[in-house]
Amino acid sequence: MAKYSYIAKSQTGEEKSGILEAKDEYQLARILRKEGLLLIKAKLAEKINKKGLKFQLPFLGGVSLTEKMFFTRNLQVMVSSGLSLPRALEILYLQAKNKKFKKALFEIKEKIIKGENFSEALKSHPNIFSELFQSMLKIGEESGTLDEVLKTLTRQMEREHDLQSKIKGALMYPVVIILAMIGIGVMMLILVVPQLAKTFAELNIELPLTTKLVIGLADFLVKRWYLFPFIIIIFAVLCWRILQTKAGKKIINALFLKIPIVSSLIKKSNSAYMLRNLSSLISAGVPIVRSLEITANTLGNIYFKNALQKAAEKVGTGSKLSEALEPYQDVYGVIILQMLKVGEETGETSGILQKLADFFEEEVGNETKNLTAIIEPVLMLFIGGAVGFFAISMIQPMYSMLGGIQ
Repeated sequence: MAKYSYIAKSQTGEEKSGILEAKDEYQLARILRKEGLLLIKAKLAEKINKKGLKFQLPFLGGVSLTEKMFFTRNLQVMVSSGLSLPRALEILYLQAKNKKFKKALFEIKEKIIKGENFSEALKSHPNIFSELFQSMLKIGEESGTLDEVLKTLTRQMEREHDLQSKIKGALMYPVVIILAMIGIGVMMLILVVPQLAKTFAELNIELPLTTKLVIGLADFLVKRWYLFPFIIIIFAVLCWRILQTKAGKKIINALFLKIPIVSSLIKKSNSAYMLRNLSSLISAGVPIVRSLEITANTLGNIYFKNALQKAAEKVGTGSKLSEALEPYQDVYGVIILQMLKVGEETGETSGILQKLADFFEEEVGNETKNLTAIIEPVLMLFIGGAVGFFAISMIQPMYSMLGGIQ
C-alpha cells in the first residue's frame, strides 16, 4: 500500500483534495468512486516529499492522542448542548496549545463556514485525523447522529490511550535502567579507563583484544566526545528510515513476534486495536469491507495489517469474515475466529467484537504486569554480563602481569 495525494471532483463539480492509501491509482479511483468522487489527478506522497515538502520526524510537531481525545470529548459536549459546529471549533481552537493542531482547527472551521461538511474538511489533515475518525464522522453527519458518533470515538480513544499507557508503563522500567547503565558506563570510560590505560602503558603489558576495545572506546570518548551526540542522532535517524521501508518493517515485526517475552503482548495489543476499531466502525454503519480496509491502516504490525487487507478482499467477493481470517490463525487467534462465527450466526458481530476487545485489553493489562516481573531478572543478567565484561577486560591484564612476576 502507498499513500497518494489526490485531486478529485464531486458530482456537483466541487473540487476535493486529500491523501489516501491504496495499492495503485486504479484502487484509489475505486475508493473515491464509492464516495461519489471522480479522480482527476494523483501523485505518490513519497514523491511529493522528495520534491521539497517539509521533512518532519514523527516525534516532532505531532498531535498527541491525549490532545485529540480531549478535543473529541469537548466537541461532543458542545454539540450535544446545541452549540453550532463553527462556534464549537472556534472555542476549541482558542483552547488548543499545540500549534499544528491549532492551525488545523482554524482551517477546518473556515472550511465549514464556507459550506463544506465537517468530515470533508478533516480530509485535508490526514496526519491528525485518521481515516477511521473521518469515516465515522461522515456516517454521523449523514445519519444525524454526530453526537453519538463523537461519544463512540471518545470511548474508543480512551480505551486506546489506556492500552498505550499500560504498554508504555511496562517498558518504562527497563528503559530507565538501561539508560542509567549506559550513563554509568560512559562515566567509567571517561574517568576510570584512561587512568588504567596509562598504568598499562607504563608497565608495557600486552593487552588482550577485549581490553584494547574498551580502551579504544574510552580514548574516542575523551578525545572526540563532540562526535558522540551526532553518531547517536545519525544512528536513530537511520534506524527510523529503515523502519519506514517495507522490508525493514517486516524484519522488525517478525522479530517481535518471535521474542518469547514480547510476542504475546504484540499479538494481544494488535488484536485489541483491531477489534475495538472494527467494532466502532461497524456499529457506526460503515460497510464491512470499508471498515476492514480502514482498520487495517490503523494497525502497527505489518503482518496483522496484511492479514486484514487480504481478508477485506475476500469479504468483498462474498466470503464471511471468519472464513476470510481462517488462514491467519497464527496472527489472529482461534478465539477471535470462533467468536466471529458466533457473531455472524446471531447477527451481533459488532457486539461480539466489542466484548472481544474488552477481553483482549484486559489480557494486555495482565501481560504488562507479568512483563515487568519477567524483565527484572533478565535486566539483572544483562547488567551482570555488561559489568562482568568490563571487569574482566580491565582486570585480565593485571592478572597477566602478576603471573609474569611469579
